[in-house]
Amino acid sequence: MTCIRNRTLVAAAALVVLVAQPRLAGAADDQILNAEILPGWQTASGTYMAGLRLDLAPGWKTYWRAPGDAGIPPRFDWSGSDNLADVQVHWPRPKLFSNNDMRTIGYETQVVLPVELTPARPGEPIALRARIELGVCHDICMPMDLDLAAPLPAAGTGRQQAPIRAALAARPMPGDQAQVGEVLCAVEPISDGIRLTAKIDVPELGDGEAAVFELGDPSIWVSEAQTLRAGQTMVAHADLVPVSGRPFELDRASVRITLLSTEQAIDIRGCAGDQPARPARPIASAAAE
Repeated sequence: MTCIRNRTLVAAAALVVLVAQPRLAGAADDQILNAEILPGWQTASGTYMAGLRLDLAPGWKTYWRAPGDAGIPPRFDWSGSDNLADVQVHWPRPKLFSNNDMRTIGYETQVVLPVELTPARPGEPIALRARIELGVCHDICMPMDLDLAAPLPAAGTGRQQAPIRAALAARPMPGDQAQVGEVLCAVEPISDGIRLTAKIDVPELGDGEAAVFELGDPSIWVSEAQTLRAGQTMVAHADLVPVSGRPFELDRASVRITLLSTEQAIDIRGCAGDQPARPARPIASAAAE
């Protein structure tokens, strides 16, 4: 698989690879991928829970919302739907993959993505239309364009609802339920952005422990996080590079950290300010960012 490491080219490379796309309409493309919308149920809050099921041929994988430098980020367009005000995709715990010393994050064989739909006109049916761009990989990677439609709410059977409920149960555990203590973030300027270092009080997760940083602004490139252990504290750092290529102010409340291992996953939202471990190193304070 051909990969690009240069941080200034990552976003452009992802855009270029999505130009020529095979199309799917809920059917298989050369037996690589089959996609369908699973009808679900109406929630107590008035939203509708459905599911997007992706079945992959043996050896193929697709990507999580933050796929890593070598992955293709999934993109969703719901604008063709009727009576739809908002959509929230709930992501079950992904798996870490390694290829040519580069890490990607995603799913293999089958994944169900629970999709929570908020109607614009409560009590009326939703005509769901989804255009989805995603990447699938084996020895090579290729983008695919899914075009799916379904009237909702539909009478979902127990057999159709069960995979959605299982995927919801497989989501990363919130930090406040996973024995996560203090989460501190220090920031320092680098030549083309900032370096974020998080100290996380958390018991060891198990084999293959890793951290993934995400920001509210998807235009900011985030490097693969490097981690180390100091007893019950995980230290993780990553470079954050905006389009401007200059240091910028970071809203620590918008930082999302996902901790992954082969056994579990933890979802941490936001972090507090921290002082630099070595005062001689110029870490920006919250006021100076």
